[in-house]
Amino acid sequence: MSQFVPDDAVAVPIDRREQLIEYFAEAVKPPDEWRIGTEYEKVAVCREDAHAVPFSGPRGIERLLSELSQRFDWEPLREQGRIVALRGDEASITLEPGGQFELSGEVCDSVHCARAEFAAHIDEIVGIGDELDIAFLGLGMQPLSRVAEIEVVPKRRYGIMGPYMDKVGTLGKRMMTQTATVQVNMDYSSEADAMMKLRLGMGLAPLINAMTANSPLCDGDLNGYVSYRGHIWSDTDPDRCGFLPFVFEDRAGFERYTDYALDVPMYFIVRDGEWYDMTELTFRRFLETGHQGHRATMTDWDSHLTTLFPEMRMKRYIEMRSVDSQPPELMLAVPALVKGIFYEPDCFSAAWDLVKKWSFAEIVELYSIAHRRGLHTRAGTTSFRDLAMELLTIARTGLERHAVRNDRGDDESVYLERLTELNGRGMCPADVVIEKWKGEWNQHMQRLIEGSAYRALT
Repeated sequence: MSQFVPDDAVAVPIDRREQLIEYFAEAVKPPDEWRIGTEYEKVAVCREDAHAVPFSGPRGIERLLSELSQRFDWEPLREQGRIVALRGDEASITLEPGGQFELSGEVCDSVHCARAEFAAHIDEIVGIGDELDIAFLGLGMQPLSRVAEIEVVPKRRYGIMGPYMDKVGTLGKRMMTQTATVQVNMDYSSEADAMMKLRLGMGLAPLINAMTANSPLCDGDLNGYVSYRGHIWSDTDPDRCGFLPFVFEDRAGFERYTDYALDVPMYFIVRDGEWYDMTELTFRRFLETGHQGHRATMTDWDSHLTTLFPEMRMKRYIEMRSVDSQPPELMLAVPALVKGIFYEPDCFSAAWDLVKKWSFAEIVELYSIAHRRGLHTRAGTTSFRDLAMELLTIARTGLERHAVRNDRGDDESVYLERLTELNGRGMCPADVVIEKWKGEWNQHMQRLIEGSAYRALT
């Protein structure tokens, strides 16, 4: 959601519908060129009172960005005179509307590479955060501040999105300001491979969400869910969120995904620095009629695709979106899980075998149940705990076959060990938070901060 808007001075006009389909086809890569990209969002709170860190002020998010740009190799990016993002050589740091702090990592050939980058990032932000009394929490939601109490990052796209959210759902403002996720991006080798990855990812979404659920707290107390972040997406915007039934059809392909995207209302276009509210038009209508003399361009198409939020999203890569942000010791389990399953053919097939019997309606229902019950969810007579252990075994097998080792001789399956231990006890990260909240933290926010705050990893 916090993607940059490219300079449309070199944007290519769309003269034919086939250009939109070719956009996806041109991104095909052979398996030996496949890489993994991970995007890590983190909620930030003021250590002294546990409220969300404001964007503005001497101890705000903008100050944090400024300090990072001065001390490390980050270039500040400004909008309306304010620093709203940082750009590095291979990665970027962006902000979600409520100041959630996101590292869009470099494209890596191994999870070891991702781990090194993630550790360096955490060291940077924790060091400066300590100076500013900012704590980054290993949670999927802001634990205390309510929506109205959170300063919205002054990006013009958020000024368009906010009012629109109120028209199309009841929880969109929560999504924008309170939630945090970790997303994994993967490549595809063909149209058929892309569709199968979308299909498998959506089939696995209930299970993976249950395994990694981590948002049981908000507005100062337990909310009755293990993944309230996941539930929030169910009432954010029905046009652009959730599951895509056509993905499970035999005729699914780039053209079908293009048709889906064409019929979703837009958010905006940008021309010569001016932002136009496009929420009354679908992209198809914009393509047909234009808007105030402006024609649709491939830059507009690229930007539009970043505003679609299904559980698996396709751009020039495929993005898994079903995971709550994790505590630091579990963050790398997410790209490891994806790489082990999606990048090894036998493991891909084995994972599909776990979920292929579920109907589309059952997948949607299981996803809703998993938000509350986590690994206690049952698919017929089978528990999600048992399915989780099978899926982790499949992923571990894939990573062991890849046999990519770090300096200590560990292959990438090492990143699955803690999640395997936790899920093996029938617990997701949220269960740990709930247990501590009721027990040793005794419902004290300061104890929650002390127990869940990020610390330097190197």
